[in-house]
Amino acid sequence: MSHHIVAMLDAYPGELGGIDKDKLAECIAACFQCAQACTACADACLGESMVADLTTCIRTDLDCADICAATGSILSRRTGTNADIIRTVLEACRAACAACAEECEKHAGMHEHCRICAEACRRCQASCTDLLAVLA
Repeated sequence: MSHHIVAMLDAYPGELGGIDKDKLAECIAACFQCAQACTACADACLGESMVADLTTCIRTDLDCADICAATGSILSRRTGTNADIIRTVLEACRAACAACAEECEKHAGMHEHCRICAEACRRCQASCTDLLAVLA
């Protein structure tokens, strides 16, 4: 977990709305790490000689990267937080991560970048699930 994420949560001038700070920080970090892994995996797929066979993987990577980045940003904003929106973005992020991990796992035996991306997606999926559990 990033020191800066925890430091920013600690510096927030108010309550975190009853959200477990450690789970929130872990989820924010997982979202941004997954967004980076998915972006890098899509780029690596574009560099492969068999790029035409990886179009679904590339699209799924890019969708997941965008959703994870948006989720990380929304979770980072604590002013005027809407619990329904947080739950909805966490559910969307969890679904995108599951789909991306599943797609990347198909190619993981052949492409190391897909294996790494799938791991990041599974970690983010689990982190979103953990945060959803404490929000319920």
